[in-house]
Amino acid sequence: MTGPSPWWDRDRYAEQRPFLLARGRILSALREWFRRRGFLEAETPALQVSPGNEVHLHAFATELVTPGGGRNPLYLHTSPEFTCKKLLAAGEARVFSVGHVFRNRERGPLHHPEFTMLEWYRTNEPYEALMEDCAAILVEAAKAAGALRLEWKGKSVDPYAKPERLSVADAFQRFAGIDLLATLGAAEPDRDKLAAAAHAAGIQTAGDDTWSDIFSRILVERIEPQLGIGHAVLLDRYPLPEAAWAQPDADPRLARRFELYACGVELANGFAELTDAKEQQRRFEEAMAERRRRYGEDYPIDHDFLAALAQMPPASGIALGLDRLVMLATGATRIEQVLWAPVAGDDR
Repeated sequence: MTGPSPWWDRDRYAEQRPFLLARGRILSALREWFRRRGFLEAETPALQVSPGNEVHLHAFATELVTPGGGRNPLYLHTSPEFTCKKLLAAGEARVFSVGHVFRNRERGPLHHPEFTMLEWYRTNEPYEALMEDCAAILVEAAKAAGALRLEWKGKSVDPYAKPERLSVADAFQRFAGIDLLATLGAAEPDRDKLAAAAHAAGIQTAGDDTWSDIFSRILVERIEPQLGIGHAVLLDRYPLPEAAWAQPDADPRLARRFELYACGVELANGFAELTDAKEQQRRFEEAMAERRRRYGEDYPIDHDFLAALAQMPPASGIALGLDRLVMLATGATRIEQVLWAPVAGDDR
């Protein structure tokens, strides 16, 4: 019994090629869009001292061997964020990066262990400017692909329509009947109150689930499938515990973080960037303690990044999954259809 043909099989590649040509047009259009607005394209190194310090991001570890035989652990970056922010500290005002990033334990129709991230930053501009960027980028991608609609799994979006800005709290009330703000105290979020609300909405939880676990389950099961139907949605004002990189909002229980959704698919994650190095270090350490509890491992903190963060001007930044955007603009159903070549292995 033989398996599926390799990606380079002529017939299989011929089916994939139109997606790849559209990908090239979209990438060219977006690069030109950023350049017209005074952004500098940065080429960021994949090898980093730290891959990032988020609880559920799993990195690829490697080792640098010096000419003298010394050995230093390094990681493939999960985002170009650290380098981009160091460039802001160095004096750049508008930066964007298009490059491959790496995340372990992620593979499926919308996930791949190596994928392309488009990330950009604006100094001294509010994060609402990123929302306007997102709306424009949907238009640019659709035009480059020759698409009138963005589509995935039977859901569609008009990319030329203005996105809806919807708070996370309003989304929880609208789609799950849950008063999220009532579970957010001035100090710690109320895990039991959110669990009770989830059960009342018919969502199962486990006894060892944290508040964040329950929040994520509600978001995935009830909220995300309803977002970006007909028009894109900017899901805004995340609870502070779910926004490790963001500034607090006027309501201290919330943060200035938003995500862009189309066809029920998360496309981008944006922030009014936290520039308090001490607070960022505290959040990193808290996240790594939780990571050790869950996975028995953690990642080092890049103290050079924290030093740069202390010098960084106020900024807003966002990361967008380019492959997912190409999928929606071309009608592809799996991320590997829009990749030039997949990482070896399968979804299991």
